[in-house]
Amino acid sequence: MRILMVSEDLPGEQIGGLGKHVVTLANRLLQAGHEVEILGRSDRPSADPAAQIGFAGRIKPGFAIARPGWKESQLGAFNPLKRPYFARRIAAAIDAHAAGFDVVHYHGHLPMTGLYIRDGINYVQTRHDQGSECLTHLRFVDGAVCERLAPAECTVCIARRTRRGTGPGNIGTALTALAVSGYRSQAAHAFARHKTVFVSEFLRRRFLRAVPDADLSRSRVIHNLVDYPVMRALALAAPPQQAGEVVLAGRVDAGKGFAEFLDAAAGRLPAHARLTIVGDGPLLAALARRHAGPAVRFLGWQDHAATLALSAGAHLCVVPSVCEEACSTTLLEALALGRGCLALARGGTPELAQYQQYPGQLALAASMPDLVARLARLLAAPPRRVTPPRDFGADCARLLPNLLELYAEPADLLDRDLHLEQRRHPG
Repeated sequence: MRILMVSEDLPGEQIGGLGKHVVTLANRLLQAGHEVEILGRSDRPSADPAAQIGFAGRIKPGFAIARPGWKESQLGAFNPLKRPYFARRIAAAIDAHAAGFDVVHYHGHLPMTGLYIRDGINYVQTRHDQGSECLTHLRFVDGAVCERLAPAECTVCIARRTRRGTGPGNIGTALTALAVSGYRSQAAHAFARHKTVFVSEFLRRRFLRAVPDADLSRSRVIHNLVDYPVMRALALAAPPQQAGEVVLAGRVDAGKGFAEFLDAAAGRLPAHARLTIVGDGPLLAALARRHAGPAVRFLGWQDHAATLALSAGAHLCVVPSVCEEACSTTLLEALALGRGCLALARGGTPELAQYQQYPGQLALAASMPDLVARLARLLAAPPRRVTPPRDFGADCARLLPNLLELYAEPADLLDRDLHLEQRRHPG
């Protein structure tokens, strides 16, 4: 099968969880004998973009994500024209490069892109975050999970960025309401038209909470996947785990919980505990000034291999997100490495307990103080080293057949209906 992966997160010097997922998936498809290329941005020059991100195939420059003056910060309102504009640009690039490919698989931040794909393209998209209904993709505001559903209430997220120092006013509120309601409607229509993967059942439910009448009959849930043979080899080759070594990896930003965790953990962990923070982000410098010391070190951004090696040598891993993670790849990697992992019981995280290698490997806490207390108790015991099994539920080899089956389903709605009827009444 010839597969074109598409993402505006690729290529890049530092790629996040979404980009890593695309590269992992694309490489494993190549290993399985499929032909895979990645269509990415053309405004991130690199001498060797494939090597830069660890992709064993070819990357095509397809589209530039320019930043014209949308005036959202000045207006304190979301612009209803902005996101469809970029979605059309990505769709145009897909149209220009899709010839000869059996399927196009989009992993990105603009769910309405499917509306602008020409007929005849077998198009699939994966939704990795709450960006199907939330324009900030995170549903996190004022230090807490956002429960607002009315489109006009979304002014709270954009108005704080205004440079005027005042609220958006009636016009700004109406503009934001128009942008959000249009965005959700466009996403719903794209999901009804094309095949869609949600990376957790939680994510699918959250979209239906915001758009109850959405037709998700063409969607299915497939969790994020990991390259388990790589994880298993790392776990087998890792030196003895360092007692008290706790690794936290991720973007150091609001919602990811690093500040909340470090504040809650200060003075509450055993004397031999050492916290290693791996990742970059806007809160890194401030947190390092406040917490760095013999018991807390900040390594900044590390490449994927180095981050995995640190996790493999840890006593425990912590994913401290206070936002609702859809399907944390960092957590899945810790489970695959056989390391105990602690996280808050939010978002799609509880669904990942099915991938534990032993009971209690994933400890879910109701609050940050509870998480820190559990961590202190677990650190009092020696590290648990397990022999990694041959198989892991979230390995590419286990989940790829589900994806390939989706790829092979009819792309056209009429063809799909005929296909379903034939399955109901074979012969």
